[in-house]
Amino acid sequence: MSDHAQLHQQLIDTLTTGGSLRTEPWKRAAVAVPRHEFLRGGLFRRVEGTAGAWAPLLEGEPGWLEACYEDESLVTQIAGTIVPADIRGQILRAPTSSSTLPSLVLRMLEALQAEDGMRVLEIGTGTGYSTALLCHALGEENVTSIEYDEDVAARAGAALGRIGLYPRLVTGDGLLGHGAGAPYDRVIATCGVRTVPPAWIEQTRPGGLILATVGGWLAASELARLTVHEDGTASGPLLGGQVSFMLARPHLPPPLGLLPDLSAGKEREAIIGADTLNDWTARFVAQSAVPGAQRLTLQQDGRQEHVLIDVESGAWAALCEEGGHWTVRQDGPESLWDTAEEQLGRWKAAGSPGLEEFTLHVSPEGHSYLW
Repeated sequence: MSDHAQLHQQLIDTLTTGGSLRTEPWKRAAVAVPRHEFLRGGLFRRVEGTAGAWAPLLEGEPGWLEACYEDESLVTQIAGTIVPADIRGQILRAPTSSSTLPSLVLRMLEALQAEDGMRVLEIGTGTGYSTALLCHALGEENVTSIEYDEDVAARAGAALGRIGLYPRLVTGDGLLGHGAGAPYDRVIATCGVRTVPPAWIEQTRPGGLILATVGGWLAASELARLTVHEDGTASGPLLGGQVSFMLARPHLPPPLGLLPDLSAGKEREAIIGADTLNDWTARFVAQSAVPGAQRLTLQQDGRQEHVLIDVESGAWAALCEEGGHWTVRQDGPESLWDTAEEQLGRWKAAGSPGLEEFTLHVSPEGHSYLW
């Protein structure tokens, strides 16, 4: 058995034992698709002991093949354009494309509930690994995959071609879907979104499913499986597990710019402190109430302030804790912490349910969550 075949089998065993790979169609697909073929351009590894530095690991270098078959997300692009072969040494910039950990890819594909012959639209081709799995399970003629980044799309197309797969690949804005191939039975997104785009609902047949990670700028997200209805709305459960993807580029937050004068505004005692936001689900709840807010922590006059800022509206809230009591100062057209606190209070009164107990409803009026 070759080195890559042995590593591949070890990964399949890990996914099966861990419960990510449960059904025969997806197990056959996982066995048929060699992950290293989609990482021949190399990958970036985090540099231990640094504040966010990355170093390239190229094909053929020690550890590259082993890394390809780890159940980990592997960064393949930095800062929107930089690939591993472009770097000698280290780079201190943010990742912009990656190969998602296989256990999550297979978990999502199984949660999609797609069957042989169904037409699927994939939002975010990435390396093409998940596209290949879809092709093996459903037939390449039933798979359309759209990628925003031209260079990423080209590399994915080449990798798919190397293993003899030729689905319909489209370069463009995945948030607009691909109307020419509609209607689809299933839509699956491998990027995060703040809101489910109307085009995805319009291009999915009634009764079809959309699987997407919904989140926002407070860094909490979850996988939602939505059923599309005849009236053009969609609804369904959150699936739990704290799933996180890079946000689609048009959904990234705006720059914070010049911070407001945080000594202004009205001050009151806070009913709920900012430490509540350390909890993933609580952040998700607050985020649903103030979707335009971003969060940062500052040192002001010798004390730590937890700040929410809505750049578009100009609203802000600054919380600090002294002697076990929290205070909040707020200013702008909306009292951000009042709004977040009210939603958090309702959630706590309901017993602080987990995200797997949430239901998302999407309509032309917006998103609403029930628990």
